[in-house]
Amino acid sequence: MLSQRPAACLIRSNLKAIPTSPRYPGALSKQINLTRDVSAKAATRFYHWNRPRLQTSLQHLARLQYLPPRQTVRFVSGKPLPQRRSWVLNFIYRSAAWLGGSIVFIGSGIVAFFLYDASTYREDLSWRDIQVSETALSPRRGGPKNLPIAEVQIDDDDCEEMQRQKDKPKLVILGGGWGSVALLKTLNPEEYHITLVSPTNYFLFTPMLPSATVGTLEFRSLVEPIRRIVTRVKGHFIRAAAEEIDFSSKLVELKQTDNDGKEVRFYLPYDKLVIGVGSSTNPHGVEGLENCHFLKDIGDAQKIRNHIMTNLENSCLPTTSDEERRRLLSFVVSGGGPTGVEFAAELFDLLNEDLTAHFPKILRNEISVHLIQSRGHILNTYDEAVSKYAEDRFARDQVDVLTNSKVKEVRPDKILFSQKGENGETIVKELPMGFCLWSTGVSQTEFSQTVSASLGTAQTNRHALETDTHLRLNGTPLGDVYAIGDCATVQNNVADHLVTFLRTLAWERGKDPETMDITFAEWRKVAQKVRKRFPQAADHLKRLDRLFAQYDKDESGTLDFGELRELLMQIDSKLTSLPATAQRAHQQGQYLGHKFNKMARAAPGLKVNDVKDGDLDEAVYKAFEYKHLGSLAYIGNSAVFDLGNGWNFTGGLWAVYAWRSVYFAQSVSFRTRALLAMDWAKRALFGRDLMNW
Repeated sequence: MLSQRPAACLIRSNLKAIPTSPRYPGALSKQINLTRDVSAKAATRFYHWNRPRLQTSLQHLARLQYLPPRQTVRFVSGKPLPQRRSWVLNFIYRSAAWLGGSIVFIGSGIVAFFLYDASTYREDLSWRDIQVSETALSPRRGGPKNLPIAEVQIDDDDCEEMQRQKDKPKLVILGGGWGSVALLKTLNPEEYHITLVSPTNYFLFTPMLPSATVGTLEFRSLVEPIRRIVTRVKGHFIRAAAEEIDFSSKLVELKQTDNDGKEVRFYLPYDKLVIGVGSSTNPHGVEGLENCHFLKDIGDAQKIRNHIMTNLENSCLPTTSDEERRRLLSFVVSGGGPTGVEFAAELFDLLNEDLTAHFPKILRNEISVHLIQSRGHILNTYDEAVSKYAEDRFARDQVDVLTNSKVKEVRPDKILFSQKGENGETIVKELPMGFCLWSTGVSQTEFSQTVSASLGTAQTNRHALETDTHLRLNGTPLGDVYAIGDCATVQNNVADHLVTFLRTLAWERGKDPETMDITFAEWRKVAQKVRKRFPQAADHLKRLDRLFAQYDKDESGTLDFGELRELLMQIDSKLTSLPATAQRAHQQGQYLGHKFNKMARAAPGLKVNDVKDGDLDEAVYKAFEYKHLGSLAYIGNSAVFDLGNGWNFTGGLWAVYAWRSVYFAQSVSFRTRALLAMDWAKRALFGRDLMNW
């Protein structure tokens, strides 16, 4: 029996536990459901009216052993349920929780950082007894000039990994640029005894160099100590400049200045040599370039920043005349390539964003930026739509773009250039200037010129060292010397190798290659060999049937030697030199790294079979194929992207962030990425640095 409860109480039945009674089908569940929707007063009346019926139903269910009565009835207080807190209090409580959690998280990070920082200090002495070869301390003399020969490095016994490399083939890399660093990162350190030689002990991230000239980025954010990179492959570094190469003795002559100011010279032997010494700025025979700045190294960027700030400060002096002030504030950039365009854009950003906030406003009204380009458009290697967008952007920013103009002479206070008049006559104009940047292409360094001269007729290019498609330096023994980066160019002389392509076919027929005719099936075999030897020609060998029909002038169904030579010469004329960019140097370095690794793995098999001569590069690895991934440039709070094959896009700040993201990802280390991010944040918070020293 159910005991009577006060009117303030309500009986609820557990509907999930009570099945429908056959005697009262659905009545009980309907009545109990009503109790969920009525008020406390109505629930009390409901209880008294339906008490007998509820008791009978529950007793009947208990007898049927469906559910004990004590477990089916529970008494719930009829008092009002507690009210929820307002959304304001909830927001305050949650904000306090997030704030407290953030403080704990940041505090834990700071404590962890200080613990790590404390672990980087050493109290014990790091020196210990080491073994150094007598030959390393006192090298023997020899070679054509009887100089010391560094056959053993002083750090060859520093660790077990270096000791294992002592007897490996000696790989010497000249230069510490994009190609050399990419090669180091790709090489298997267990296969070679690696030595990198460079006159500077850092790697420079050259694409962002214009940003450092105006204080957007700090100089240290663009450089990475080269020894950190070399240490990863357990290699060796020598800070010196290469002078000459003795190819017969496999010796590189190096020079450096000691503490006494004396020049010291010595030889470094090699088994494989990679030349990646970069390039210098092309003067184009213009006089007065000593009055210009160049932008090739971090030292050049420092000089440019100092010169810009000096001109701005001198323009504020009360003794400076109006004419002199306008001259000091006239900035000229000679060269409309990516470097010149990006520098002009960075310079305009400095003058437009930071100058007005910290200098007299008259300076902003009298400043002028001029860009002189010898071609019809700036960024002439980009898509025409991209060039047009850049020119329109500069016109909006009041950057004076002078196209079809050739610089004649650069004087300390003016620059002379020529333009074509309306009637085709040449008109020489002069432009007062207080600063001039010369950025007009690349040319060979003195070392590259020396190497080219020593190889004689094998080197015919005046602007770069010529290599074959395996990046081997022309005129040197196969597999000994390679050249990559701006100092080299890949020679695509398809027609000159015609006899080589026909030699196998001629041998099968027993004929002379120069007198045989080839059918279309044989032409397909020749085209396959051309693609393998010259990958860059593959795009011009897609419709072999059309090429065959076009040059089969006598319609004989075959091509004679002259017709085939004319066909290949036509392909030669369509092949262009690879661009002198960091992208190309990086790909070449990676290519050599993969090839050297594969050649090292194949060396034991070649040694067992006594294979020493022949074209081992071609037998082991494919020829180098450059894949253009696109070009990009910053043009003042906007950026342009040329992806090739007609694909390009331009934009404002969103494109700037995309441009930054690309270079951020390509940065050489986590250290430089962190510094780049901090520099960009610092510019946004505090502006650019307006100091010189």
